[in-house]
Amino acid sequence: MNDNYEEIINLPHHVSKKHTPMSIWNRAAQFAPFAALNGHNSALMETEKLHEQMYEHQEDSSLFIPPQYENGEDYL
Repeated sequence: MNDNYEEIINLPHHVSKKHTPMSIWNRAAQFAPFAALNGHNSALMETEKLHEQMYEHQEDSSLFIPPQYENGEDYL
C-alpha cells in the first residue's frame, strides 16, 4: 500500500456534468444541525427570562434578591 498518495495527489478535481455546483451558503447549511453551539439559543432565552424577572421585581422593591438566594444563604 502506498501511504503518501503520490498516485492521486495531482489529479484534477472532479466537476459533475449533470449537477450545478452547490453554493457556499447551501453547503454550510448542510452542517448547521451539527453546530458546536447546539442549545446556545435556549440558554440565552432562559437567561433573558431570568433578567426580565429581575428587572420587574426591582421596580417593586429597592433591593432585589435573586430567587435562588431568597433563603439568605450564600448571598452578599
